[in-house]
Amino acid sequence: MKPTIQIRCKNNGQTLTAPIGSTLSEVFHNAGIDMKYGPICAKVNNKVEGMHYRIYHNKDVEFLDMTSGSGSRNYTRSLFFVLCKAVHDLYPQSKVVIDIPVSKGYYVDLTIGHEVTDSDVARIRQRMQQIIDAKMPIRRFEVPTEDAVKMFEEKGDKAKSKLLRSAGSLYTTYYQIDDYVDYYYGSLLTNTSKIYLFGLEKYFNGLLLRIPDLKDPGVLPQMTRQDKMFEIFREHHRWQEIMGLRTVGDFNEMVRKGQATNLINVSEALQEKKLTEIADEIASRKDVKLVLLAGPSSSGKTTTCKRLSIQLLANGIKPLQISLDDYFVDREHTPKDDKGEYDYESIYALNLKLINDQFNALFRGEEIELPKYNFQTGRSEKSGKKLRMQPNNVLVVEGIHALNPELTAQIPEAQKFRVYVSALTTILLDDHNYIPTTDNRLLRRIIRDYKYRGVNAQETIHRWPSVRAGENKWIFPYQENADVMFNSAMLFELAVIKQQAEPLLEQVPENCEEYSEAYRLRKFLKYFQPIPNRDIPPTSLLREFLGGSSFKY
Repeated sequence: MKPTIQIRCKNNGQTLTAPIGSTLSEVFHNAGIDMKYGPICAKVNNKVEGMHYRIYHNKDVEFLDMTSGSGSRNYTRSLFFVLCKAVHDLYPQSKVVIDIPVSKGYYVDLTIGHEVTDSDVARIRQRMQQIIDAKMPIRRFEVPTEDAVKMFEEKGDKAKSKLLRSAGSLYTTYYQIDDYVDYYYGSLLTNTSKIYLFGLEKYFNGLLLRIPDLKDPGVLPQMTRQDKMFEIFREHHRWQEIMGLRTVGDFNEMVRKGQATNLINVSEALQEKKLTEIADEIASRKDVKLVLLAGPSSSGKTTTCKRLSIQLLANGIKPLQISLDDYFVDREHTPKDDKGEYDYESIYALNLKLINDQFNALFRGEEIELPKYNFQTGRSEKSGKKLRMQPNNVLVVEGIHALNPELTAQIPEAQKFRVYVSALTTILLDDHNYIPTTDNRLLRRIIRDYKYRGVNAQETIHRWPSVRAGENKWIFPYQENADVMFNSAMLFELAVIKQQAEPLLEQVPENCEEYSEAYRLRKFLKYFQPIPNRDIPPTSLLREFLGGSSFKY
């Protein structure tokens, strides 16, 4: 009789007995769990594994569906794989680059020997559906890394072979559908038939691949145009092409050749150039009296604000900074969330009438007394601080609601200039593995929370979903309202962040929910050749998180 193992299943609270070496798929099949949009993958002792994974020891298992971040990522990677195979089948000499998360989907840069047409998109979509309908197994292989590097080199995939060679792993996992092989960071589905919904449309010069909605996996989210954000990504890609740096493999190669300092200097110069251009544009609009700056958590809004203020001064404009935090309504008037708790992230937690009245009074040349919010008593008080604008002044207001039209509804449009700041990570792991911008921001926040707020990585990871929910509600819907977008991500930053983030992630204990995310981020950071932070200038935006800034925060 084959030896058995015990599996504690978190989904139903039962302890299951299974033959040693069972796959997660087999365990799920025998567990009798009903899961409409799953299982996609599972947490095994709080590490996320694909359903291919075989169990040889007693484990805790929680099966995950499409409503989980890990499940959605697994599904999305599998969809990328099917797309790449479909394009390869139809256009054998093609090149696919999964490039930009935009417009509730992923922009795919496609090189097929001619301009992408609607007919091409229809053919690719049809071929993808054929692969899905054929119920092809997605096979998983683990081989010595040198064998994987050789295989991808022979296939002409230089980006992938560079990445694997530079990652330093002894073994590499790759996947296969029929005769098509590829490498993906993270697990995949076990069969193409598990893909039940996707969208594919023509978008600019390529494709937009759409995935099920995280909250309602039975539908595709409504597509929203994000042309300004798309152009920021494209602008940064043009810079990277000039530098010959498109992927992490390229980056690691340059670091090993001793070019890290040059990378830092060029990245910093490009950011400063962009801030100079923004300040010049503000100066050219003579009616502008109010600069509104918004962005999600850990996007570097504060440093961007300070550096932009310096550039405005260089244009003969003196910025006056006002904090929206001082305009909170009294606590008893603060709206409440679904749990009955005060919702300080709501725009209605701010005194919108007072904001508009005081700003307009300033623009008329009148003197005002700024409010001061007392967080202990929950009351708005008078600050005693008087303010009057001179002809060369502009108000600079930074906050999550800054781009929301309701915030400054009573102020004429001509007097406003809006800036959206975010860490839009433009470097790719390789052609088929993009880096989520949210991972970049989460790593920044983990370091900052620990260094300046005494909050450990476990707590930051725990809070992150609620932070993201607030961003989705109050920030992202208004980002295209911006007059200009500023990308605060640096080409080199993950290689620098790595050294401070890894020790903090290692402190997250295995027996907590947050361990799976900490483990995933640690695995991800291993791809980067580290860079010490001593060469980063004190005015760098990264100093807001790493410390050592010449700005006062």
